[in-house]
Amino acid sequence: MVALAAMGVGCGFSSEDTGGGGQRVTLYGANEVGFAEAIEACNKQANGRYSISYVVLPRTADAQRELMARRLAAEDSDIDIVTLDIPWTAEFAEAGWIREWEGERGRRALEGRLEGPAETVQYQDKVWATPFTSNAQLLFYRKDRIDQPPQTWDEMFAAAERLPAGERGIAVQAARYEGLTVWINSLVASAGGRLIDEEGNPTLDESTRKVAEVIRRLATSSSAPTGLSNLQEDTTNFAFQDGSATFQLNYSFIYPAAAEIEGLQEKIGWTRWPRVDPNEPSHVTLGGFNLGVSAYSENPELAFEAAECMASPESQTTITGLGGLAPTTEALYDDPKVKKALPFAALMRETIDDGAPRPVSPAYSDISLAIQKTFHPPEGVDPDAIVDELEDRLEKAGEGKIF
Repeated sequence: MVALAAMGVGCGFSSEDTGGGGQRVTLYGANEVGFAEAIEACNKQANGRYSISYVVLPRTADAQRELMARRLAAEDSDIDIVTLDIPWTAEFAEAGWIREWEGERGRRALEGRLEGPAETVQYQDKVWATPFTSNAQLLFYRKDRIDQPPQTWDEMFAAAERLPAGERGIAVQAARYEGLTVWINSLVASAGGRLIDEEGNPTLDESTRKVAEVIRRLATSSSAPTGLSNLQEDTTNFAFQDGSATFQLNYSFIYPAAAEIEGLQEKIGWTRWPRVDPNEPSHVTLGGFNLGVSAYSENPELAFEAAECMASPESQTTITGLGGLAPTTEALYDDPKVKKALPFAALMRETIDDGAPRPVSPAYSDISLAIQKTFHPPEGVDPDAIVDELEDRLEKAGEGKIF
């Protein structure tokens, strides 16, 4: 898989590389462990009807969206299937870039799926993609340092402060990218709030101020990891792996990745994402990928068939086992293979069931940028001014104005 990661944008497997034959179907896919193996299995199963060619996208969601949006806006017929970060459904559907999953095909896309992931492929009462992978962050901690995992942010700050200097880190994604929006959305939802309503209007209240207080407290404390304002998913995990962070809020990929470091997996504990309100369970931003079929594909029927294979329970099990991404099919959470790959599968499903969607809007990209600008850098967040600042930017983002 190292070779796959090194291929970069614009490179993909040829038909021969993926073991298939027949008509080429090009999948523009996120760079995730397990995707190549799922593609290879689908190509063999196709028995010559099609061969999926895998074009590997950049690692970050922002860069993935930019590349695909640019190509689809140009009506690039080379793209047949796209992996969509789950908040992009409304934007891509509204722009006319992806095809509707109609009739029986749409019913199959939703059948047996967890409710949260199923909702992310729907927009204006139509199905625009098939759920592929899911995810939601958990709180991972070093159980060789912590006896009792914290249940709230206040408890986590207190536990970190009792640790020796050099071990107090609470690692989160605070760089100015989509991961920061995910963190903010999780905090707001866990505080009982919401960023925008169904009409796209800001719905900010005291919960937004509470969120700003949590962020500033972390950023100005001894628990802030080195380079907090530049941390993304991988670098968050690096801080945990090198021991400078005892806590990290991250996705399930960190568990299989820990197998590369002798003895680390045995030291990892997990619990639910910490509460903001001690009387209210946390509500964590849903993550994952959906598979959409390009409106400009010259082989849409084969693209739909290939996408259904990629989203099948068999493919999901492969991807969970190799890359640690959570499945979208409900029954797989009782599958022994999934439980072995994700020993916290039951907690993951519970977290997904209680998850918080990101704002649903064709203007989501601008909304996310508005959130990022308001909360970055984290040490500069002013709780007294945050509501007015964010409300102004969200209003402008929804109207397509520069903020």
